[in-house]
Amino acid sequence: MSVELGVSGLNAKATAGPEATVRLARLAEELGYRSWWAGEHVVLPSPRVPASPMEATDPILDPLIHLTYVAAATRRLELGTGIIILPQRNPLVLAKQVASLDVLSEGRTLLGVGAGYLEPEMSAIGVPMAGRGRRTDEYLDAMASLWLDPQPVYSGQYVSFADIDAHPRPVRPGGPRVVIGGHSPAAYRRAVARGHGWFGNGTAADLATHLSGLAAAAVEIERPARLGRLEIIYMQLDPIEVTAAAARRYAELGVDRLLVYPLPIESESDVAAFLERHASLPR
Repeated sequence: MSVELGVSGLNAKATAGPEATVRLARLAEELGYRSWWAGEHVVLPSPRVPASPMEATDPILDPLIHLTYVAAATRRLELGTGIIILPQRNPLVLAKQVASLDVLSEGRTLLGVGAGYLEPEMSAIGVPMAGRGRRTDEYLDAMASLWLDPQPVYSGQYVSFADIDAHPRPVRPGGPRVVIGGHSPAAYRRAVARGHGWFGNGTAADLATHLSGLAAAAVEIERPARLGRLEIIYMQLDPIEVTAAAARRYAELGVDRLLVYPLPIESESDVAAFLERHASLPR
């Protein structure tokens, strides 16, 4: 068994600048990492609340703008959003942005999305927490129509359109691969019903729980044939350093892409050294 290695979280803090972005993305590509993932927070609560993953003063770039910059500096890295908070986005605008990135990167785009969990952020943007799951599902279906249908049309509670079209279409056949993030039963069901992949994080013990949830959802929900096998993308959070034994264990559990997260991201040189240490993990 083998696992692909990816890098996550470097559109923030000490690595958010243009020179650091180019140097680290090219280093990751040279070291053999297969994918590069960027997270999202449009705003953060100030002062920080327990649910917030960052201080409000920590810089974090918009993931799609960041990934477009990385696309221009690299040739092989797949470019993933890990994750975009989908209810906070206009689905037609997002579909255009993602298709544009896919064209400019020559089909390297991976769209990771989630329903969101940070109430102060969603409220500030003007999106209620209530209904965010249904909104997420509708937005995914609407974007799929814009990317794939000869005559896009959609009618839902939160988005409706007809007699429109949007070009260019994504380069990747079947549209960008959609990755569903989240650890709830609803997220597991959404991954089975609408995702090419599932994105999670935590420990190896946490992963066993998540895989059980995905298996239960697969019994409950019919998976569209066009999506193929559900890809498992996992980011180890505790401990931050990933050992060779841990990488083999993740592969045995069925992880397809193992993402490393070089916290605390306070020094570009420390991040580079982290990437170099982990590049030799079993593939």
